Amino acid sequence: MELTEHIKGILNTLPDKPGCYLMKDETGKIIYVGKAINLKNRVRSYFHVDAGQSYKTRKLVRRISDIETIIVGSELEALILEMNLIKLHRPFFNVRLKDDKRYPYIKVHWADDFPKISVTREMIDDGARYFGPYTSAWAVHQSLDVLRHIFPYCTCAREITGDDARPCLYYDMDLCAGPCIGAVSKDDYREMIDHLCKFLEGKTDPVLKHLTDEMMKASEVMNYEKAAAIRDQLSTMQRLVEKQKIITDDQKDNDIIALARDANDACVQIFFVRSGKLIGREYFILEGTDEEANEAILQEFIKQFYSQAAYIPDKILLPEQVEEARIIKEWLNTRRGGDKVEIVIPKRGDARKLVSMAAENATDTLRSLKIRWQADKTKQSQAMAEIQTAVGMSEPPNRIECYDISNTQGTASVGSMVVFEQGVPNKKNYRRFNIRNVEGPDDFASMEEVLRRRFNHYLTATEELNRPGKRIDTGFGILPDLLIVDGGKGQLNRAVAVLDEFNLSQRITLVGLAKQEEELFRPGEHDSVRLEDRSQGLFLIQRIRDEAHRFAITAHRQRRGKIGMISRLDAIAGLGPVRRKALIQRFGSIEGIKSANPEDIAGIKGISKELAMAIKTQLE
Repeated sequence: MELTEHIKGILNTLPDKPGCYLMKDETGKIIYVGKAINLKNRVRSYFHVDAGQSYKTRKLVRRISDIETIIVGSELEALILEMNLIKLHRPFFNVRLKDDKRYPYIKVHWADDFPKISVTREMIDDGARYFGPYTSAWAVHQSLDVLRHIFPYCTCAREITGDDARPCLYYDMDLCAGPCIGAVSKDDYREMIDHLCKFLEGKTDPVLKHLTDEMMKASEVMNYEKAAAIRDQLSTMQRLVEKQKIITDDQKDNDIIALARDANDACVQIFFVRSGKLIGREYFILEGTDEEANEAILQEFIKQFYSQAAYIPDKILLPEQVEEARIIKEWLNTRRGGDKVEIVIPKRGDARKLVSMAAENATDTLRSLKIRWQADKTKQSQAMAEIQTAVGMSEPPNRIECYDISNTQGTASVGSMVVFEQGVPNKKNYRRFNIRNVEGPDDFASMEEVLRRRFNHYLTATEELNRPGKRIDTGFGILPDLLIVDGGKGQLNRAVAVLDEFNLSQRITLVGLAKQEEELFRPGEHDSVRLEDRSQGLFLIQRIRDEAHRFAITAHRQRRGKIGMISRLDAIAGLGPVRRKALIQRFGSIEGIKSANPEDIAGIKGISKELAMAIKTQLE
C-alpha cells in the first residue's frame, strides 16, 4: 500500500525502546493499542508487504492515519499501560471483554467500623474488599440473600452508635445482628463479616470449625439461645458447602480457564477452585476475536480479566500456552503482593480433565446463548422494529441480505452474500462469488460485480419461474427488504448504481455499514444513522455483518488454497488441466496427493506410473 508522508515520517523516527503504540484513524479515534519491547521494529512490521498478514490486520493498516507512541521503562510497564489503554479506549481492532462495565462485584466496606455489604460495578482503592467479577447481578443478589441468613450483616444507612432505642425490622427477622442497639459488639460484628469474606473466597473449613467451637462454648455455659442460632447457621452453611463439588486433591486455589468459539463469538469459561472444591464458575463473551488465534484470545482475556479481578489464585490452568506467559506471570506476582502465580498447561491426569470439563461448559454456554437469542422472538421483533425506524422503512425487514469482500493483495477475491429472515440466518440461501473481472485490491469494483451478478441471477430465476414445473430459487429468486453492504459511502455508491441499473431502487432499502463506528449510511444523505448502544437492532446488525465477514473469509481461504494447489501442479510437465482437476477432486489437497501411493495416483485416467512418480517426486 502507498504510505502517506505523515506515516513515513513517523516510521522513520520511531524509538527502539519498550512502550505502547496507539493507532488512529482519520478522525483521530484510537482503533488499536499494542505494546512492544522495541517500538521501531514492531510498528514497522505492520507496513511490510506480507501475504501472510490476516485480513483483519490489512484492514487495520488501511485505516491508520496517525500513530502515537508512549515510551516506558520496561516490558512489564508496557504490559500494564497497554491493558489500561485498552480498558479506557476499547479500540475496535483489539480483542476485548464484551461490555466489561456490566460485571458486578460484591463489595465489603471493610474500612467502616461496621462494614456493610453492597453490589457495585467498579473497583476503587478505598480499603474495601471486593469479590468477583460475576456475570449475573441476579445471581449475586441471590447469593447475598442466602449469606445474609448465615451472616446477618447490616444494610441500613443509619450511623451505627449502639445506642439506638429501637432496631430496624431486619433485626426482628434475624437478618441483622443489631449493632445499632448494641446487640453485637464492633469486634464480634467485624469477625462475622470476616467469616463472610472467607466464605466468599471458598475458605469454608476454618469458618465451619470456628462456628462449631463457638456453638460448643455457648452450650457449655448454657447459653442455649446463642448455641441454637449458631447451629442454624452451621446447618445452612453445610448445605451450601455440600453443593461445592470436591474435584481435586490439590489444596491450592486454582482458576481453570477454557475457550469455545463459533463463527462470530468467543466464550471463556472459568472454574473457581478453592482448596480443592469447585465454588463457582463464570463465563465471559469477547469481541474482536475474528481471525485471532486461540492463544491470542486467551492471552488478552487473562490480562483484561485479572486486571480487574478481586482475587488472584495460586495457579491458573490453561488449555494451551500463551506467548506472553512469562511477563504475565511477573505482572500477576506483583498483583499478589509478590506471591508467585503458576500458569500451567496440563497434559494429562485430573488437571487435564478439569480443563476439558471447562471447555465443554464453555461450548455449551456459547451454544445456549445463541439458541436463546434465536428462540427469543420478542428480541428479534424488537430488533427488526428498531432497524425499521432507523433506516426509515415502512415495515420491518423480513429478509435482510448483507455483502462483504475478502482478498489477499487483490488475489483470490471472493464476495459473500448472507441471508437473515425474521432475524435468523438462513444458511441454505447463502451464496459466494469468485471475483472474475476485477484486477488488484479494488473492493468497490468487486462489490459492484457481486451485486450485478446477484441481480442477474434474480432475473434468471424470475424467468425460470414462468416455465412449467419450475420452483422458485429462494437464494436468488427473492428480493431482500433490506440490503447491507459492508463498507462506507464508496461501497454504498456502487450499490446504488447497480440497483438503479436493475430498476430496483424503489423496491429495496439500501444501507452501507461503516464497521469501525457501527454507522449506517443511506443513499443521498450526508449524516449517518447510529442505532443505540446495546439495542437489539444494533446487536442484529452486528451479527449479520460478522456473519457476512466470516463467510467471505472462509470462501477466500478455500479459493486461495485451491489457487496455490493448482499453481504447484502447473509446474509438473505432462500434467494438463483435466488431470490436475482430477487429482484435486480425488485427493483434495497437495498434502493428500503427497501422502497417496503412486499406484493410487496412477489409477486416475490419463496418468501413467512414470507420471505418478514424477508428481510424487516434485511435490516432495
